[in-house]
Amino acid sequence: MIKKLMLCFATLAFTAGFAFAQVDVNKADAAALDGVKGVGPGMSKAILAERAKGEFKDWPDLQQRVKGLGDKKAVKLSEAGLVVNGKGKEGAAQAKPAKAAKPDPKAKAAS
Repeated sequence: MIKKLMLCFATLAFTAGFAFAQVDVNKADAAALDGVKGVGPGMSKAILAERAKGEFKDWPDLQQRVKGLGDKKAVKLSEAGLVVNGKGKEGAAQAKPAKAAKPDPKAKAAS
């Protein structure tokens, strides 16, 4: 029972570290794009359609080619983890990765 509990706890701690993973518009599929807060199916479809014509060079290129993606929206998406060629939007706060949960010292003593 304790081993199962520890495995569950370790799995949760491991996945919490990936809660704010960056999603690059030039590499992501529709599901990954939809996973970014603020990107819906319509926007992900528009991103993929424009990307089929050629990769995005930078944020201004993305904003110019994807309808409805202004500066405010771009900043919010960047803060949510969306990147272009590994770079966030200038002026946006970088998404901070979630802290991994600390192991419970009592759980080690019990096993």
